[in-house]
Formats: sequence, C-alpha cells, structure tokens
Amino acid sequence: MKCSLIICTYNWPKALSLVLSSVVTQSDMPNEVIIADDGSSNSTVVIVNKFSSLISVPVIHSWQEDLGCRIPHSRNRAIAKSKYEYIIMVDGDTVLHKDFIKDHKRFAKNGSYVQGSRALLEREFTNNLINENLFRAPPYFSRHSKNKLNLIRLPFLSLLISFIKSKNIKRIRGCNFSIFKKDVIKINGFNEEITTWGREDSEFVQRLFNSGIYKQQLKFSGIQYHLFHNERVVNSEHSAVLNNDYLDNAIKKNLTWCDLGINRYF
Repeated sequence: MKCSLIICTYNWPKALSLVLSSVVTQSDMPNEVIIADDGSSNSTVVIVNKFSSLISVPVIHSWQEDLGCRIPHSRNRAIAKSKYEYIIMVDGDTVLHKDFIKDHKRFAKNGSYVQGSRALLEREFTNNLINENLFRAPPYFSRHSKNKLNLIRLPFLSLLISFIKSKNIKRIRGCNFSIFKKDVIKINGFNEEITTWGREDSEFVQRLFNSGIYKQQLKFSGIQYHLFHNERVVNSEHSAVLNNDYLDNAIKKNLTWCDLGINRYF
C-alpha cells in the first residue's frame, strides 16, 4: 500500500526541521511528503528545499496565503495534491518515532480512521532539542514528558487491542491520524467554514462517523513527540468554544458532507 505523508506547518522552521529529520530515518518510508503550509515565510522554504535534497521520495510544498488560521483549507489543498491511496497526517511540531509510518500502515483498514499516540514534551527538553537541532527521544518515564505512557512502543500489545473500534469523538487529534483518501473525499474533506482555531478536526471526524467510519485508537504504536510551545492563536480555547456550533450541527443533523470543502481543489 502506498501512502502520502502530510505535514502541516506555520512559521516554525526550527521545529519543522526536527520533524523532517525524523522522516528521513523512518523504517518504512512514505511514497511522498507534502508540506501543508498555512502561509509561512521564506525561512520555511529553505528548510523544505534542504529536506528535499536528503530524501529519495518526492517532496511537495503546498503553500497558501497567510489570511489567518485556515487549517482546513491547508489540509484540503494538500490532500487534493496527494497521489496515493492512504493519507497520514501530522503537524509540523510533532517529531515521529522511527516506526511511525510503519505503524500507521500496519493498522490501516477500510472503514477506519486511525488515531496515533502523542507524547507531550516539556518546555526545557524542547528548547534543548531546538537549540541543538538534533532530536533524541526522552527515556521512558523521564521527567521530560507529561504523559509518559505514550513514550512506550509495544507493537505486540497494540495488535492485541487493535480490534477495538469506536465512534467516540473525545480526544480527537488532527496532528496524528491516517485514513484512506477515498473516505476523505466522500465527506468533502475538512470544513472550510471554520476559519479560527479549534474543533475543525472533531467536526471532520464526526462526519466520518456519520458516514460509517469507525475510530481506531492506537496505544503503544504510531508514536509522535509533540514539541512544547504556546498556542498560535491568542485565546485559542475561546475560539474552540465558538466552533462548537459546527461540531454540534454535524452531530444533531447527522451530517456526512460540508458545502465548503476539498472538492474546490479538484
């Protein structure tokens, strides 16, 4: 199965550099890498060009004008440009375990949305990684991560619990998921009516649920390391609350489609 790795970014080239360095060392390489750029400056272009010379698969820089936080637009553009059947999506501040791509491909199933695991790195450890421009995973149960259990990769245990599937909308994270491209297109992708931070991923997944897709939550597999940072958007929690209406609407009306979505880019 061939896959496209999509990395969402906005004006943090030092973090993106660490993420891209973890792509180079993957045990199972993606077939292409697409940088979904929500309007970054030229400093990000430098990082992308450097990375392109280090990897054997195509690298596509999908850039859009900076008109505020337009995450759904950026994701839709990148997915529309992808060439392969399976989509793996991460954020530009989440460094990947060397078996990240391998894990997501292993658990890929028709009718399934796969949610990986995210270890939250502490501020001091993140600053050291950024300053050294060299990633090293923190030791298990170290003080460098808030949710230490998510540092552990146990593939055999993951397989034992992989049959569990749900339609639980809680803890949806757009920074670490995978899905078949055809299922994204079926619901018209991310809702571009959402133009502020928050709930764009939950609303997207709720429409997947409504269309018959189940969530598969990976534990001890699909691990990424989230670099510490302050939120991009001021009062982001307030913004997320305002976007609850979009999620509630998808739930109450059992929506499987959004009017303003990925079909704009085909």
